[in-house]
Amino acid sequence: MFIVLLKFSDNKGQADQFMEGHNGWIKRGFDDGIFLLAGSLQPNLGGGIVAHNTSLSDLQSRVNDDPFVTENVVSAEILEIEAKKADERLSFLIG
Repeated sequence: MFIVLLKFSDNKGQADQFMEGHNGWIKRGFDDGIFLLAGSLQPNLGGGIVAHNTSLSDLQSRVNDDPFVTENVVSAEILEIEAKKADERLSFLIG
């Protein structure tokens, strides 16, 4: 499982220009079964995504395709979590 942090950069003011492409990129992540959750980092710091069912290299490639990343609206950090225990509702993340 992975947590992707998309933190606003100095180019944050360009976000509106690339929002449609960014939203399409998020939709593809959900449609492909990779993204489990996406939302805003508060207060107005950027965004975060929980991803699974992918490899680190494939996720890095996917993140690099985000228009916000390519246009330097955000900087991306990927954290990998090797889940050992979870609530039964999230048991699909173990293993």
